[in-house]
Amino acid sequence: MFRLLIFTILSVSSPIKDTESLRLSENNVHEIIDALTVEEKCKLIIGGRAEMFKPGAYRKIKAPGAAGVINEVPRLGIPGIVLADGPAGVRIRPKRPNDDRTFYCTGFPIGSLVSSTWDTELVEKAGSAMGKEAKEYGVNVLLTPGINIHRNPLCGRNFEYYSEDPLLSGKIAAAMINGIESEGVGSSLKHFAVNNQETNRIANNSKVSERAMREIYLKGFEIAVKEAQPWTIMSSYNYINGEHASESYRLLTEILRNEWGFEGVVMSDWGAGYNIAAQIHAGNDLIQPGSDERYYSLLKAVKDGSLSMEDLDRSVERVLRLNLKTNRFKGIPFSEAPDLEAGAQASRRIAEDGIVLLKNKAEAFPIAKDRTVALFGVTSYDFIPGGTGSGDVHRPYTVDLKEGLANAGYVLDEEVDGFYTAYMADEKMRCDRINGDNGWQIDRERAIEVTPVDLIEKAAETSDCAIITFGRVFGEGKDRNYHYNYLLSKDENRLLDEVSRAFHAKGKKVNVILNIGGYIDVWSWQKKADGIMLCWLPGQEGGNAVASVISGAVNPSGHLPSTMSKDYWQEPSADNFPILYADKPFNYSFYRQLDGRVHDLIKDIDYTEYKEGIYVGYRYFNTFNKRAVAYPFGHGLSYTDFKFCKMKVEETEGGWNVTVNVKNIGKVAGKDVVQLYVKAPRKGLDKPERELKGFAKTPILNPGESCDVKIFISKESLASYDETSKSWVTAKGRYTFIAAKDALDKSKRKRIRL
Repeated sequence: MFRLLIFTILSVSSPIKDTESLRLSENNVHEIIDALTVEEKCKLIIGGRAEMFKPGAYRKIKAPGAAGVINEVPRLGIPGIVLADGPAGVRIRPKRPNDDRTFYCTGFPIGSLVSSTWDTELVEKAGSAMGKEAKEYGVNVLLTPGINIHRNPLCGRNFEYYSEDPLLSGKIAAAMINGIESEGVGSSLKHFAVNNQETNRIANNSKVSERAMREIYLKGFEIAVKEAQPWTIMSSYNYINGEHASESYRLLTEILRNEWGFEGVVMSDWGAGYNIAAQIHAGNDLIQPGSDERYYSLLKAVKDGSLSMEDLDRSVERVLRLNLKTNRFKGIPFSEAPDLEAGAQASRRIAEDGIVLLKNKAEAFPIAKDRTVALFGVTSYDFIPGGTGSGDVHRPYTVDLKEGLANAGYVLDEEVDGFYTAYMADEKMRCDRINGDNGWQIDRERAIEVTPVDLIEKAAETSDCAIITFGRVFGEGKDRNYHYNYLLSKDENRLLDEVSRAFHAKGKKVNVILNIGGYIDVWSWQKKADGIMLCWLPGQEGGNAVASVISGAVNPSGHLPSTMSKDYWQEPSADNFPILYADKPFNYSFYRQLDGRVHDLIKDIDYTEYKEGIYVGYRYFNTFNKRAVAYPFGHGLSYTDFKFCKMKVEETEGGWNVTVNVKNIGKVAGKDVVQLYVKAPRKGLDKPERELKGFAKTPILNPGESCDVKIFISKESLASYDETSKSWVTAKGRYTFIAAKDALDKSKRKRIRL
């Protein structure tokens, strides 16, 4: 039957027009569209895995290991476009057949660390560094940034995303996009939209109110689109209120294009969607990764009239205009030899700025370099640079904490170091046998935590302090397990207990480094540690970056992009998120029959109810008096102290200019972040106790030095979405502008009347 369908389609193929001298240019896009056959149009918007091309033709333009391509039409001067994964750097294969060279790419820190910098200028520079590497490898579109909301700490893909707050997410994303695209490489803002769990991600139905959609789950995308205009956007796998995201005309055309003014290409996530005609009609222009079946389905839809030529041509035009922007179309050569040393420097700098000092009792940090450090925990000797899946990078190396401390000039306890060196060698053999060569493996086996009690007792006598590192690796395709990933394991608790007991008995400090991609329980054990430092998954230079902060060579200036609750069950979405247990290994491969219909059978698997509405993260904890969190949104300590001295609010056209004077009143140089929240009047629609409406990071301030930080708050940003009138409305009354150090702080306040 399928062969008969192919024969029927091919028998009515449109003839190729005589276009011997016609080549794509800025001025002839519509002429090119007229010259394309129906088959060529379909091939342009179906990813490059179809076999209609000359055998292997698309492979000639593809960086091996890249995620996909947009197909070429050589007779009309339309080159192919290479798309590569990129949340933490360019993802391509490092080895190629019959080639002795190695094609590594810089491993940058994960998205959650990037947003922890709260520094848009630095993020833009990091984006430029990523863009440079992509350009040198012949990659035309980098599939990043991901800005889905940190709705729940157990989401397996949170590490790629930025924040629980849409403003922080949108601003950081805009900076990343502007940096990447400054190098002539496109970005792909993803995953659009309401894609906040990996469990059954292909068929899960996100049930969310219109107000929560607009204010929380779409707002970050809106900010990024309006401030950066990315070349592409990637639609998500899931359904939204019963409608597939990549088939939603309202989402992709009415909101994204008509309301926000998006001008670029929308592509599907890899393998997403069911009805190709519906996808193209909705405004999903590019179907990835492509297949013969999808090509023929699209061609059939055009031939039988279920997809109009107008819809097809509209998507073709967008793909052609994307092509015109690329370095490949412009004939800019690429070396396949990027400056990896410059990439490493950029990676290290953003890692240093995004490390968050959570706790620092009695100045546990920084640690003087003449101190002898007893370094515990398997992760100290096997640092985790990034997550798994498409957010991973084939990096040239990873600096672990042991190496980083040695590079910084620290002396490690020799017996502790010797024990772990031998133990980790044995564990590496065991883990390598389990993991094999599978680079996409979701649950990567790691060394089992060990507690050398006798050695701990001896080290407490001979060393000056202890550092323990706890690590978590996870990634795309599976949400995190509450018992085995969020909580410390029995072995980890035992290690912490023994080290804390032994060292504290000698009056010596115990510090914990969290090398994790998403939040874990901290509250239950934090009293056992004097200092706690969150380094996230900090990229290939992680050990060096952490050592710089430990030593004080870099003063920590990272701030949390999401709330750390005391207990997972305090999370506003805890009762409406899949809880995974060992006997229920649900992941993205667990789904109902993929027939394009919603199957609302199992709660949090087939469908997920967003019952918390707009009250995500600090909006919930602040508003409903749940303020006793472990660490609030925006929290971050420094080795110095800052004071917000003055605050001035001036009304201007379209909003207010807010100026906050920040002074370093401590003893060492450092940077601080001004977070500007707004408290709305208690009338009209219910509102959170406060909402972030602006932020800015200071430059380095020396002791006694001050600077003015200026933040613009638009009147438009004060509006809430009214589901009754289906419009944005701004309540009249008194608003309080709060310049704060975190979501609970009230350092400076000014009131205005609207």
